[in-house]
Amino acid sequence: MEKIAIIVLADEGTDEGLGRVFNALTAAREAKEAGDTVELVFTGAGTRWVEPLNKKDHTLHELFAATRDVLVGACGFCANAFGQTDALARCEVPLLTDFGPAMSYRKYTADGYRVLTF
Repeated sequence: MEKIAIIVLADEGTDEGLGRVFNALTAAREAKEAGDTVELVFTGAGTRWVEPLNKKDHTLHELFAATRDVLVGACGFCANAFGQTDALARCEVPLLTDFGPAMSYRKYTADGYRVLTF
């Protein structure tokens, strides 16, 4: 059993970003199905992904829905900086503020997680 933190940093609205979020969600689903402990987090410009992925007509909506239970939140500072605070609240995604106004990355390495960034 692995402990894996999947961090989405890629911006929404580009082909590259779409590929990165697809790979992040696929990795999350694969790890979840293998019985690993998985935490999916959106941070930086990646906070822009949650609302589009939450829409049923999005190409990756089904994959997002399959990994929704491992989505632990989004960086609170980044959500504010990228104008996503309200969108994340509408999608019922918690803001992570365990390191001041931002999320802690160190908690993952300190807790023995493998950290994958996309």
